[in-house]
Amino acid sequence: MPMAPDTIFTDELLAGLDRSTTDVATAETFPPVVYTSEEFLAFEREALFDHEWLCVGRTSRASEPGDFFTVDVNGEGVIVARGKDDALRAFSSVCQHRAMQIADGEGNCGTFTCPYHRWVYGLDGRLLGAPAMERTSGFDKADFGLPNLAVETWQGFIFVNLDADAEPLTPTLDRYAPFLEHYDLENAVCPGTFTLEDLPWNWKIMFENFNDGYHANRLHRIIQDFCPSELSEFPVPWDDDSNVIFRTAGYTHIDGGFNATHKALLPIFPELTEEERWRSTFALVPPTLCIGTAPDQAFFFLISPKSVATIDVEIGYLVHPSALDHPMFDHLLGMSDAGVQVFVQQDQDATTRVQRGLDSRFAVRGRYSWQEESHVQFNRWLVQRYRRHWPGPRLRAVPETDMDRARTSGGS
Repeated sequence: MPMAPDTIFTDELLAGLDRSTTDVATAETFPPVVYTSEEFLAFEREALFDHEWLCVGRTSRASEPGDFFTVDVNGEGVIVARGKDDALRAFSSVCQHRAMQIADGEGNCGTFTCPYHRWVYGLDGRLLGAPAMERTSGFDKADFGLPNLAVETWQGFIFVNLDADAEPLTPTLDRYAPFLEHYDLENAVCPGTFTLEDLPWNWKIMFENFNDGYHANRLHRIIQDFCPSELSEFPVPWDDDSNVIFRTAGYTHIDGGFNATHKALLPIFPELTEEERWRSTFALVPPTLCIGTAPDQAFFFLISPKSVATIDVEIGYLVHPSALDHPMFDHLLGMSDAGVQVFVQQDQDATTRVQRGLDSRFAVRGRYSWQEESHVQFNRWLVQRYRRHWPGPRLRAVPETDMDRARTSGGS
């Protein structure tokens, strides 16, 4: 009896992904299965989220010694804390005694104490105290600290990595650095964030939509006419060592704004050049951060997959510190956010329908416009990592007709 794989991870599927990484003029979109299969998301969690740098928030969330916040990192409870030496660290929130989570939320403290048996940990994760363990043979507190994660900061964002052997992140983002220099985002102010939960689409669809110049003034007709699709540009050819994918989006007038007035509402970043005031940028730092700029603000999305077709998205704005001195700042921010919400609603409707469509038997591998070059770059970033961690197929006996269907779907 012929054999066919009991997994989607066939040689045919892997080879077929290369058709999504060619020049934008010839590339095809990914097979629908990579957006709809829970098995594929489980693979991505291991291949990507276990090894890449994951953005968990702004440094301002832990700006003073003793400040901490907790976050889910690919299913792991993690504490991010600033130590008495002013260093930022990240470590597991799981007590090394009986696995109770020792902290939730955020705050300021000198130590972390597990409520269960009162084991005490320092702001660096070291075990400082363990009551009544003196009779335990061979017990050494130094062996039971909270496991640490690698930590790096960039432009005021905190990144962590579950892979202790990961290469540094910052050098791989150099291509985008000149476009952010005059924003000084490390010192920019985040007035607050809001989280949209259980959005019904795959995490990659979120990344693609964020950096999709093709739909700019098509889906967002009228409200984004000042920033039309044809003014998208893709600076400097992308290379496989880069961890940032970005484009510029030109305006039809200076100091454009994503709101009903088409004009920036908040105070302009004072160091911007005139050229920078005629454009936005949109960038991906996969697999968790989307970031963009406009003359009066930067904005970021933190993406967290919950299922293959469900994500949470935390959205925040960044402004120059002097903007807070404006007597009408809160009102201007509210007006600016109201404009953003128009985009959010339109994008939510579109991406929800895309996810539904990908489940259809009639979903095909589409073709790209030149205004979607960022998508092909994102595909290249992904396929490099898919190949690095691709699991071998497991075989099972199946009827000939099932095997034929498996081959057909694998190459689709």
